[in-house]
Amino acid sequence: MSDADPPNRAQGRKRIAPSLKPRALMEDGGLRVDLWTAQVITLFPEAFPGTLGLSLTGRALKDRLWQLDTIGLRDFGMGRHRNVDDTPAGGGAGMVLRPDVMAAALSHARTRMPPGAPILYLSPRGRPFDQARARALADGPGVTLICGRFEGMDERVIEEFGIEEVSLGDFVLTGGEIAAQALIDASVRLIPRVLGNQASVEEESFSHGLLEHPQYTKPAVWNGRAIPDVLLSGHHAKITDWQREQAERLTKQRRPDLWRAYCETRGRDPEEDQEL
Repeated sequence: MSDADPPNRAQGRKRIAPSLKPRALMEDGGLRVDLWTAQVITLFPEAFPGTLGLSLTGRALKDRLWQLDTIGLRDFGMGRHRNVDDTPAGGGAGMVLRPDVMAAALSHARTRMPPGAPILYLSPRGRPFDQARARALADGPGVTLICGRFEGMDERVIEEFGIEEVSLGDFVLTGGEIAAQALIDASVRLIPRVLGNQASVEEESFSHGLLEHPQYTKPAVWNGRAIPDVLLSGHHAKITDWQREQAERLTKQRRPDLWRAYCETRGRDPEEDQEL
């Protein structure tokens, strides 16, 4: 190499080719029509898969038990600067996602999804997302999720595409990306073979309308606190009864709304069993 030649940036240092990065899990092999698909329309596609690329969901993504498809909203923006928002009609603070931009993104997105996959918009004003909705999504072909930003999205595109608004709780985030990852995680883990132990799905919170009972493991005594004797008895019927009683007690104390719904489906009085 002569003095005039530009230096080789790799010269003198070890070149490291990273192993499969989280986003590579989405780019390896393209989309398949037979896999459960989480499609996300977002201003920040680089935020995905995020935590979905880790642990069991990440392994299932790599093993092609499900697939992730991100649609960058900015690609459908207007003008040289790819604008996606504008000021709210009637005045007010903030900006609103334009209907023409979102419609273009959705029209493109729907060509990549089965017709029966619902479109959900992560929004604080949406209906609460729950375990039953996660189960319904897991049993279907997948879902298209819209991650909101700014002050929200033009109402007309919601009406035009029959978009369902869902909320993860009575709080506001700066955008829908974190909520989308949580919703996807809740659904993907219910897909067969993702968790490996389907029994754990049946025993966890909300599976039977109740919060989960307390869990214990070794050591048998820790800081003077012992595992309840019944759990060490080996008597499976008594253990099952204890777990159900504890689940009912916790649900009644912490989630009266769930407790009332649980009792209603079983013809029970929510005020009974005061000792729970």
